[in-house]
Amino acid sequence: MDKKKAIDDTEPGPAPSRAVDRFGFIKPEQSGSPDGLPKGRSIHDREREERSIRKWRKMIGVGGNDWKHYVRRNPHVVKRRIRKGIPDCLRGLVWQLISGSRDLLLMNPGVYETLVIYETSASELEIIRDISRTFPSHIFFQQRHGPGQRSLYNILKAYSVYDRDVGYVQGMGFLAGLLLLYMSEEDAFWLLVALLKGAVHAPMEGLYQPGLPLVQQYLSQFEKLVMEHMPKLGQHFVEEMINPSMYASQWFITVFSYSFPFHLTLRVWDVFLYEGIKVVFQVGLALLRFCHDDLVKLPFEKLLHALRNFPEEATDPDVLLPIAFTFKT
Repeated sequence: MDKKKAIDDTEPGPAPSRAVDRFGFIKPEQSGSPDGLPKGRSIHDREREERSIRKWRKMIGVGGNDWKHYVRRNPHVVKRRIRKGIPDCLRGLVWQLISGSRDLLLMNPGVYETLVIYETSASELEIIRDISRTFPSHIFFQQRHGPGQRSLYNILKAYSVYDRDVGYVQGMGFLAGLLLLYMSEEDAFWLLVALLKGAVHAPMEGLYQPGLPLVQQYLSQFEKLVMEHMPKLGQHFVEEMINPSMYASQWFITVFSYSFPFHLTLRVWDVFLYEGIKVVFQVGLALLRFCHDDLVKLPFEKLLHALRNFPEEATDPDVLLPIAFTFKT
């Protein structure tokens, strides 16, 4: 292939002068604090992180060999530590262990490769069209036809063949893209299967089936929970004709991986993979509780804008998640 043509066929990645945050997202030009995180971490923070990593390594053992045994013996310890946040360097492995995807991978050797190489999907053009919309500010997915976009395409195409009843729906790209940032292509595929087919928790495939039946069910349940836990706000929503489909659909379809700060997304996913979909309800309620006093004063247009654009302080996981865990759903 001609060298010039090879260069022309790709889109350049971010300019070298553009800084990225610790997760790989390009920082906004005026950003002083990426993803709401402090500029630097103190020695105390680093020491605490190192202690946490040592505890987690002891819990999971080499390659995850001790995980199941530890969970059976110390379920409350595991739950508490997951809610505090899984160390980022171990997150990919732990996600596979708590989701059941590691077992699926071992039970299905060669299946993913067959789906990618030998099968065709009716959704291929739709997937290609949507690829560039998934985490567009992340360096891994920026290059057109680059390794990130190719891996994302392969996973989504493979799943659309693996489960032809569900096929492909746009929101699935954010799930697959998030997983790809923490594990290999094949590992990410089987974790997607574990989620949608329900290896550990209730299957999520209803979020993506025609008519989105599970989305409708969850939104209806969420509306009732708002009225139960925050009746004044719930009544204000009724008066302003605001319903959860106007602001919360993406919370469930992408499990907060779309349009929320990435450090919050990761902490939500830590808990979601271990405890299930209830954390999406809890975090949604926590967001409304945090902003309650402002929301009840707003008219329709400003209220809708506020529900789609929460302030930075409301999305700090160390503040938001303790509020979330107070809700019994």
